[in-house]
Amino acid sequence: MTGDEPESRLRLEERVALVTGANSPIGAAIAQRLAGAGAKVVLGAHRQTDRVKPLAADLGAPMLVADLADPSSAKRLVDETVEIAGQLDVLVNNAALQTVEPLASTTAEAWDEVLDTNLRAAHLMMRAALGPLSGNDGGAVVNVASVEAHQPAAGHGHYAVSKAGLIMLTRAAALEYGPTGVRVNSVSPGLIDDGTLAERWPDGVERWLAAAPLRRIGTPGDVADAVTFLASPMARWVTGADLVVDGGILAVPTW
Repeated sequence: MTGDEPESRLRLEERVALVTGANSPIGAAIAQRLAGAGAKVVLGAHRQTDRVKPLAADLGAPMLVADLADPSSAKRLVDETVEIAGQLDVLVNNAALQTVEPLASTTAEAWDEVLDTNLRAAHLMMRAALGPLSGNDGGAVVNVASVEAHQPAAGHGHYAVSKAGLIMLTRAAALEYGPTGVRVNSVSPGLIDDGTLAERWPDGVERWLAAAPLRRIGTPGDVADAVTFLASPMARWVTGADLVVDGGILAVPTW
């Protein structure tokens, strides 16, 4: 290959990627896909879990624990990544919290917990990572948002607000980080099957399958593919974009 073929532009050799929320099914899939594209991956998690330990062992990836809503912890996670791997080229903000509560009964504490995890933490991580990312050729940030940033669901008001804010944070950062060479994009997944979704929410899955144009539930791998594209040189002129990965559900009329 000469380096100009499409396949080479999807490769991430000699690049270091930090993935937060690596203990979730989506985070694990993102880490695996980035590693498969050649990146050296560092896993970030709020705590060690049985899910992330085997993933770290399988990928040979360092696993770091941090409270991302704390500025000093977010900075420490970035600093430790650079210390361990020597650089940072890709930041994937995947850490998230989703609870189901009507807006009228959502307490200030519950609101803050969701906003801190889904929005504040992404800002703190992006702020901490700007220096290392801008020191490399083609640094990239990919924020994992949600279709609920575009279309709210009952009981998910605080979550939808946090993800809508994350998309605007993505666009604002794309504007301000662009001159440093850092691209900032987001991915908005639809309903994603974690392996037990049909058992836990059969009615919701049935409604989704009936409505989605592609007639299936998403997989963590679907999200991971979109993140890998945005993190790669293939998306070298894409910034400030939100890539919706939802099987077409947002195209369905609501009237």
